[in-house]
Amino acid sequence: MSLTRPDWLPPGLVSPLDEKLGIEILDHDPDHLVARMPVEGNQQPAGLLHGGATCALVETVGSWAAAIGAGPGRRCVGVELNVSYLRAATRGWVTAVATPARRGRTLATFQVEVSDDGGRTTATARLTCLLADA
Repeated sequence: MSLTRPDWLPPGLVSPLDEKLGIEILDHDPDHLVARMPVEGNQQPAGLLHGGATCALVETVGSWAAAIGAGPGRRCVGVELNVSYLRAATRGWVTAVATPARRGRTLATFQVEVSDDGGRTTATARLTCLLADA
């Protein structure tokens, strides 16, 4: 487990969307990357966590795992995202855990599980990223 950000990543590398949504990376291990996001401020009109916010969280955690796994001098970009919503989140935080399903030289695919504060799965996802030289 690697809780710290790799030294080779530029400092302050956070997307404006991640800042708006309150996404925080908790563990930088590319084999088990963890991020969380508050439900408050990211709801749809009915008060449930917005599916688009969940997608953004999944993209963030999977893309970070792909980028760290690819190493310095490489970059990644998402090319496919599939999300299934299983349970509504209405308060607290949701936590996403990305684990690699397959890592290749040009494509990396991650399974992502999103859960609420009670440990209940709220969504499952699969993200595929294209890996290229920077």
